[in-house]
Amino acid sequence: MRAIRFLLALAFSIGLLVFMGWEKPFGQPLPPIGNFFSPFSGFWQNTAHSDEFSLDQAAFEALDGPVTVVFDDRLVPHIFAGNARDAVFAQGYVTAYYRLWQMDFATRAAAGRLSEVVGERALERDLGQRRKGMLMAAQKALAAWEKSPEEMELLNAYTAGVNAYIGTLAPADYPLEFKLLDYAPEAWTPLRSALMFKNMAETLCFGNADLQSTNALQLLGREMFDFLYPEHNPRQSPVIPAGTPWDFAPLPARPETPAPTMIGELLNYPLLPQSPPGIGSNNWAVSGQKTTSGHPILCNDPHLTLSLPSIWFEIQLHTPEYQAYGVSIPGIPGITIGFNNELAWGVTNVGQDVLDWYRITWLDDEKTRYLLDDEAQEVQIVEEIVEVRGRHAPHVEKVKHTVWGPIVYEDPQSPYRDLAMHWIAADVQETKDFYELGAFFRLGQAKTYDDYADALKRYESPAQNFVMANRAGDIALRVNGKFPIKTDQQGRFVQDGSTTLNEWNGFIPMDQIPQVRNPARGYVSSANQHSADTTYPYYFLGNFDDYRGRIINRTLEQKNGFTVKDMMALQNDNRSILAEEALPLLTALLDSSGLSPAERRYLQWLANWDFRFEAGAKAPMVFVEWLRQTHRLAFDEIYSLADSVPLPYPENWRLLELLEQSPQHAIFDRKDTPETETAREIVTAALHAVTEKWEAVFEKEDYNWATHKGTDINHLARIPAFSRLDLPVGGYGEAPNAIRETTGPSWRVIVELGREVRAYGIYPGGQSGHPGSRFYDNRIEPWMKGEYDELFVMKNPDDRRAPVLFSVTFSQSK
Repeated sequence: MRAIRFLLALAFSIGLLVFMGWEKPFGQPLPPIGNFFSPFSGFWQNTAHSDEFSLDQAAFEALDGPVTVVFDDRLVPHIFAGNARDAVFAQGYVTAYYRLWQMDFATRAAAGRLSEVVGERALERDLGQRRKGMLMAAQKALAAWEKSPEEMELLNAYTAGVNAYIGTLAPADYPLEFKLLDYAPEAWTPLRSALMFKNMAETLCFGNADLQSTNALQLLGREMFDFLYPEHNPRQSPVIPAGTPWDFAPLPARPETPAPTMIGELLNYPLLPQSPPGIGSNNWAVSGQKTTSGHPILCNDPHLTLSLPSIWFEIQLHTPEYQAYGVSIPGIPGITIGFNNELAWGVTNVGQDVLDWYRITWLDDEKTRYLLDDEAQEVQIVEEIVEVRGRHAPHVEKVKHTVWGPIVYEDPQSPYRDLAMHWIAADVQETKDFYELGAFFRLGQAKTYDDYADALKRYESPAQNFVMANRAGDIALRVNGKFPIKTDQQGRFVQDGSTTLNEWNGFIPMDQIPQVRNPARGYVSSANQHSADTTYPYYFLGNFDDYRGRIINRTLEQKNGFTVKDMMALQNDNRSILAEEALPLLTALLDSSGLSPAERRYLQWLANWDFRFEAGAKAPMVFVEWLRQTHRLAFDEIYSLADSVPLPYPENWRLLELLEQSPQHAIFDRKDTPETETAREIVTAALHAVTEKWEAVFEKEDYNWATHKGTDINHLARIPAFSRLDLPVGGYGEAPNAIRETTGPSWRVIVELGREVRAYGIYPGGQSGHPGSRFYDNRIEPWMKGEYDELFVMKNPDDRRAPVLFSVTFSQSK
């Protein structure tokens, strides 16, 4: 039945695309029709792609011994091998069998190679990736990993496994997307694994607002800038508990000689793509003193862009030295978030700014020499060769590299506004005994707190809040990564690149990063909020959450006797402190004398609301639009200026603070009216604006928060037939269940570390990347309902305590 629905959906999509002259994704024309519809090698073959596979009599020279892989009833592979090298060989093979096109497409996108496949439409995106130096960053990472024999052995084994599978493919066997886009898979390499890692770094630690803040400072002046954009929310509940003592002597930010730290002109560049709102996560661990079982419980739900195929691939790896279960990133060996028989770990994004911009002072019209410390420096020209499908010759992009990094923003009309980018994820790593891959493998083997801390001592980027709990009763959290030592405000604005006095003055020592172990309150947590309170002696800035962390901490603080079901409820909690705090302010300031019947009905919805963003509710959509319009009208000058130059917008918490403490402030006076408005007039006008725009749809019986929010899980190539659109699901970006339009909890996991570890997990997708498979999206429905799968940790290949589908054995070549 699944195959019939798949064929009907695909046929309809192809017919519609032909009818419309479709040129998506990225403007790629449809493949040659004869090839695509060929019964021997076309898409018909994909309907026969089996979720089960056999290796027949195949044998593999790369193996030291046999490897058995057992697939449970959710298609999760449980890999049993004699050593880690053989285990990751099988991991590479199995992952490629189910996710090959995803691996290929994601690494092409990271490297700036989509134009090779989809043509002109992807060229500008590819050039952005080349100018940022994504491929060079991956090459540097691989050069570092090559100094670690342990990691390279695993990486080479994984690569061999992927290529062993690719070697079995004839054109008829290619995953459907290769046929739709009319190209063939290419061999996997360790560099492509490094690219996948840098792709995650770009998602998680590329955030920056230097250009926008520089513009705002120039337009508004320092006093108004500081008024609108304070760095610390006084109600914030930081990752490391407030009041934690810092028992160390901090290193100095830089020599006392002052240096100019910002420039004095507007920068009107099209901004580089940033991660969408909602890229973040929740994690926490509660100690046995706060659970009914007396055992620690660890929880994690990373919030990422929701996509099909799914971001994660669930897997168990079992060797004599290594037994771990969790989720992996297709293209990278090992387990990223997981647990073993003694310890569990999870991650959330730190969000600190580790990317700075520097204005270059050129010394010649050709822009080949620039000023640095009163001396001329030569730029390094890197020719990026971009193959573009449909062109007879490649595009050649000459990217200039400086001591700071590549010139990413270049203004052909002005020699005074070219900007170089210094991003920590693109730096050369120092020689170490192991790197990020080794860190995750060590976490999979960890048993004690010391094992956990030792595994993370070499982990640099992207910085993550690593939470831990173990059967011994420890809970801990480390704000782990490589963080530059900066002066106050450094990196908040574009800096003068003509002096090395503006460079980072080293990095925060690993033993001085914010961290906590077994706090008296009995829990640790993070939700992308500030890493520490204002007493932490090092300056840091970034993009931080203001609400999810507070509601999680409030919930964990209020009671003891937590159970696994309580943790599930908290991960799926749709209640928002933002709504709790904002709605009373809005209703108190509202002038209710001239409200329409519809507006009075809206207020009744809101009066009966419990601040939960449930799918079928109507109050959440009124609240969100009312707050949005209030923000737009209160900061109308910012919105007006932002139409012509990039600017940051004040945060919601600052708006609420002004509504509460300064309702008469001149910031509320609208520039497009002759009257003098206060917060009262702004809030009232905002509700009127909501009614004018939304009344017709708000009144529809079947229109609710889920339809208003419109959550989509898109296929990576934005093919509608392979996507799940307009999901009837609740959640809110400022609630623990942070489901937005296209982002949300990409993997919910809960681990109870008792005498026998028990774990529960779910993600919005399925194990297979093949759209015709019943395992392509079979976990979306239970994910939407807040349900979980109990994770089957097999003790040996013959373990049948839960159903299995099939098993295969990878044999050693004799």
